[in-house]
Amino acid sequence: MFVTFEGIDGSGKTTQVELLRAALEAEGRTVVSTREPGGTELGERIRELLLDGPEMTPWSEAALFAAARSELVAHVIHPALEAGHDVLCDRYIDSSLAYQGIARGLGVDRVLELNLEATRGLLPDRTFLLLLDPADADLRQTGSLDRIEAAAGGFMGRVDAAYRELASLFPRRIEALDATLPTAELAEAILGRVRAAA
Repeated sequence: MFVTFEGIDGSGKTTQVELLRAALEAEGRTVVSTREPGGTELGERIRELLLDGPEMTPWSEAALFAAARSELVAHVIHPALEAGHDVLCDRYIDSSLAYQGIARGLGVDRVLELNLEATRGLLPDRTFLLLLDPADADLRQTGSLDRIEAAAGGFMGRVDAAYRELASLFPRRIEALDATLPTAELAEAILGRVRAAA
């Protein structure tokens, strides 16, 4: 299976990826876990530019995310799936649809088209969207903010609304979950859904 995790920063995506990886490996499954942007040498360099680089236009941002994603699919995700492994990814196409497509106003269809070309049409089997109010997410944040996290003007509120819109647009693939649930309870719910879908 190809499973992705989405949500605003602070929603617990990275923690849930690691808990699901450990649970699946305990069941004897081979799991490849990765993140976006990143996961390849080029992807990690693009990550630095996106998160710590200069301000850029929304289309430049979208194109850089798509470039990193193209590398990740070609060199990590697709080979792992071909080998019969499970793949877990901390963010994927839906991040671009939410952040650039909706919150930055580029349009869902246009950003989706760009990313489907970049990934050869590869979509996740299941996407878990961890929903958390942006004010609560702020309380969970530690350390300095990256370029995107530091965006002003209620940007994270727009991203949160964008994710909720995506869940209604793609209900068969995106499953919205309450990120305020206790970590272990949320992990058990996710594992149960993955088992049911496998």
